[in-house]
Amino acid sequence: MTTTNSPKRSVLKRGALMAGAAVVGIGLAAGLTDVTLLASRSAVAQPIQLSGVQNQVPSFADVVDNVKPAVVSVRVKSRVAAANDDGDASSGVEGLPPGHPLERFFRRFGEEGQAQGQQGQQRQQQPRIQLAQGSGFFISQDGYVVTNNHVVKDAIEVQLVTDDGKTLAAKVIGTDPRTDLALLKVTEPGSFPFVQLSQAKPRIGDWVLAVGNPFGLGGTVTAGIVSAQGRDIGSGPYDDFLQIDAAVNRGNSGGPTFNQQGQVIGVNTAIYSPSGGNVGIAFAIPAATVSNVIDQLKKDGSVARGFIGVQIQPVTSEVADAIGLKDAHGALVASAEANGPASKAGIKRGDTILAVNGEKITDARDLSRKIAGFAPGTKTNLTVWRSGKEQVISFEVGKQPA
Repeated sequence: MTTTNSPKRSVLKRGALMAGAAVVGIGLAAGLTDVTLLASRSAVAQPIQLSGVQNQVPSFADVVDNVKPAVVSVRVKSRVAAANDDGDASSGVEGLPPGHPLERFFRRFGEEGQAQGQQGQQRQQQPRIQLAQGSGFFISQDGYVVTNNHVVKDAIEVQLVTDDGKTLAAKVIGTDPRTDLALLKVTEPGSFPFVQLSQAKPRIGDWVLAVGNPFGLGGTVTAGIVSAQGRDIGSGPYDDFLQIDAAVNRGNSGGPTFNQQGQVIGVNTAIYSPSGGNVGIAFAIPAATVSNVIDQLKKDGSVARGFIGVQIQPVTSEVADAIGLKDAHGALVASAEANGPASKAGIKRGDTILAVNGEKITDARDLSRKIAGFAPGTKTNLTVWRSGKEQVISFEVGKQPA
């Protein structure tokens, strides 16, 4: 029910006007002059001035001006298995969901150049060209670019489109599927604007900016806050994502999330969405992980991770009570791989690993991440709970199998 159609509300409005008239009448009877009355009316008619409001609302314009030139759109051609004519596979163009009317057009576009007389079944058996789009950002003046592994997976051609519209050819230096990161390099010489990875861990509630190429639209900026840290979304054993509520959509993959100082705090890699579009839950790879992985990709083209060689399981409150721990934490060793690093160090079934180099282990996933962060061959100390007491075991980190 609207205000204009409500008899009751209309009566209330009229009552208020009548009450105001009565007050004015009393004022005149008390000796107010017409000049005073006019001045009063004039004061009421003045617009409300909200002093200082503009200073209270944050503006990200200066940050955007500084960082946006370093963000690029990533265009990729890759060769994939052919799809059938019923459209049961995605078009491969980010921003175009399965079942979209243009899906078949893009699939056919990839089949151009094939013989017109070819049978449909034969076309299906041949690889087709898939077009994909994502985002990335320069991390060095000489043209190194960070993006997601899934953006450039199986790429046969990669192009970068800069903020000013220039198209640059690039090559893949290295990828790390386990963290979904990739390093690219512009093939032509030049000096490029770049941004830095943040050394500080963001706080929950900090303002952030996501910049990228959603739906192929080009440089787009959205704002939000850090919603959570340490998210495990089931994508791999090293999940440690930042959760942000800045709008992130298809095509933002590989793009940066910035803090208010213009430093990259994360690389956007996934969203949680029943519909496929933004619902305010996005996940970014933390800058600390990015820095570690990218340094190795730049040096070796691949990532070598530490390996412990055990099967581990969580320490529940029931398990903690059974083995005499005061609180449930650490990783319970279900088995140690024969001739593996842990077995060689003397770790065995039933041990509970509580700390690495004195740093407390919260759970089994935390142990996997910490060990993976060490270079193979690193000497460490593991604090182990065995037979109702703690003991420290010297341990040499192994190399994770490919």
